Amino acid sequence: MNQNLPQGVEIKAPLAPGFETVLTHDALALVAKLQRAFNARRAELLHLREERQKAIDAGAMPDFLAETKSIREAAWTIAPLPADLERRRVEITGPAERKMIINALNSGADSYMTDFEDSNTPNWSNQIQGQIALMDAIRRRIDFEQAGKRYQLNDKVATLVVRPRGWHLEEKHVLIDGARVSGGIFDFALFLFHNARELMARASGPYFYLPKMESHLEARLWNDIFCMAQDELGIPRGTIKATVLVETILAAFEMDEILYELRQHSAGLNAGRWDYIFSCIKKFRNKPGFCVADRGAITMTVPFMRAYSLLLLKTCHRRNAPAIGGMSALIPIKNDAQANERALAGVRADKERDAADGYDGGWVAHPGLVPIAMEAWNKVLGSRPNQIAKSREAVTVSAAELLDFRPEQPITDKGLRNNISVGIQYLGSWLAGNGCVPIFNLMEDAATAEISRSQVWQWIRSPKGVLDDGRKVTRELVRSLIPHEMERIRALVGEPAYSATYVEAGKIFEQLSTSDSFTEFLTLPLYEKLE
Repeated sequence: MNQNLPQGVEIKAPLAPGFETVLTHDALALVAKLQRAFNARRAELLHLREERQKAIDAGAMPDFLAETKSIREAAWTIAPLPADLERRRVEITGPAERKMIINALNSGADSYMTDFEDSNTPNWSNQIQGQIALMDAIRRRIDFEQAGKRYQLNDKVATLVVRPRGWHLEEKHVLIDGARVSGGIFDFALFLFHNARELMARASGPYFYLPKMESHLEARLWNDIFCMAQDELGIPRGTIKATVLVETILAAFEMDEILYELRQHSAGLNAGRWDYIFSCIKKFRNKPGFCVADRGAITMTVPFMRAYSLLLLKTCHRRNAPAIGGMSALIPIKNDAQANERALAGVRADKERDAADGYDGGWVAHPGLVPIAMEAWNKVLGSRPNQIAKSREAVTVSAAELLDFRPEQPITDKGLRNNISVGIQYLGSWLAGNGCVPIFNLMEDAATAEISRSQVWQWIRSPKGVLDDGRKVTRELVRSLIPHEMERIRALVGEPAYSATYVEAGKIFEQLSTSDSFTEFLTLPLYEKLE
């Protein structure tokens, strides 16, 4: 198609029919303005992440910031919430894919977080088709047909919340002044430009989830972007509301400060448990004494996860902000009634614990889990929209408790093999264009795959990386196990899928888990392989 692009903007990808509805001149002009104004700061903040990692490697341990003590101790609250963000008992998540959008909005959940990040393969088609689908959903004209069945929206739907990509990710298909645009700015600006006023006219607003932040300075960057974008569109500041996923160990020490930076635009915090576990492994990977047990042993009740969960809850409610619980990866299991009941019981226990603690809601990955999660909060809340008034002032969490990385054992042969298999299966699915996939009756996305590959990498290097049968986890052991797991994967996925992406996935997993250097995010090298 012919397109009038703003000066300095290039698109290095095919423009399929319909893409012109998203990639308009004025929408791209907003993308370009935000990129030019803020990308240098984004780069500086990514460099700061590297410097903080070097300090940790040199022996410095994270702590609450002395320079922001006054913010933590002062009495302040976030701005009032809009009506449709006051009740968030159950939030369902999934990629910005047309059928998923319809099913999630119809699921009975209070909110739906549509995802351009961890549960999404960010190929060009997924990114733009996702934007088109959201435009259609907001205007209630979305539909989808499959196998003779037509999917449409119900009269009552969940509140829409959008997760753009994190600061570390770029959109390689769009260049601004010759350089790749920030993936987060690109996703955010396109959605805001096309949908902010439409959402406001429908008694809602442009709501976002912000991922992967490591400091309040990164939250400040988002806040400044929100202010400029709202000014450019002529909508009131504070119209945008954003929930921050606390999914890095460094952000856990700056939760008050993050809420403060976004206080005009804040919709609270979320306990992003899986990325949080990955972040702990990543940040302390080079410390000889650091090691954590099999992924399955790292539950929300182990010391460092319990401390993080309670601190987030206390921090939010002190600031009149919602505290949203994280994702239970369990999903319904077909054709095995006993296994299905165990899975549902696990989800029920997870949500009942969060509700009893005082959380205002939690995440599920499947529509079939919405009633179970809803029941947990209904029992506690009754007719109240949330339990922000439930103060946890008696909770005290020290830096040492956030850094108490128990349990260190067991590390098992089964756990090692599971990490290898899950990692390879997820990579194969991601390369094929699907970033959210059920594996061994758990819903896996980039966060859980990151745990799998980073654990293997760290076990190899840690003196404590010893299996419970006495064998040390080594490169040689990992490489010897991969062929067996590859054969099992071949039997699971069959041809031609196995040859199409899983063979390459096996090679990538081996390289990521056994190389001398650690890759910050597995999606970074994978992204370069996408068209």
